[in-house]
Amino acid sequence: MSIKNFKKAMTAAAVVALVAPAFASCNNTDKKASDSAAMEDIHLAQPEEAAAPAKTQMPYSAEFFKNEANKAASTSAADSTYVQTASGLKYAVIKEGTGKMPKATDKVTVNYAGQLTDLDATEFDSSYQRGEPTSFPLNGVIAGWTEGLQLMKEGAVYEFYIPADLAYGERGGGPVPPNAPLIFQVELISVDGE
Repeated sequence: MSIKNFKKAMTAAAVVALVAPAFASCNNTDKKASDSAAMEDIHLAQPEEAAAPAKTQMPYSAEFFKNEANKAASTSAADSTYVQTASGLKYAVIKEGTGKMPKATDKVTVNYAGQLTDLDATEFDSSYQRGEPTSFPLNGVIAGWTEGLQLMKEGAVYEFYIPADLAYGERGGGPVPPNAPLIFQVELISVDGE
């Protein structure tokens, strides 16, 4: 081997010695980046895979209750109608129950979702989102709930359109502005007695 060829070989070997680790580290970096991206994909996928409590699907918007054509001719609501009580509470039966009916003095356990009647139908509270039902004395809540839940039987799901005077009135409350009518979908799970 000539000196010239020897120098070329040594230069080539030196280049390979210098470049090979860089390629290896690129491959490792690519692998690490790929592994990291895969972990991020898994990490990002976890919240989607973890089943959040099912959000209730309210079948009736505020417009449904504002349209007099949807008002039932009698005191019972069909699938496409609502009933209005003497107080102004409006309700639609989504699912009829078969159990006990509560009295105003009873404690009840319910699942519910509450919405404002704004254009976005802003949900301001939901036991479904918290993942657990709630219990309370029926005479310790807004008047629209006290009246409305006494119309239900255990297992029923109703939707209420509650005028402001039967809700939080002029004072409002938390995310509910003053004088706001509200829509609630309520599932009466159980009547727990006094």
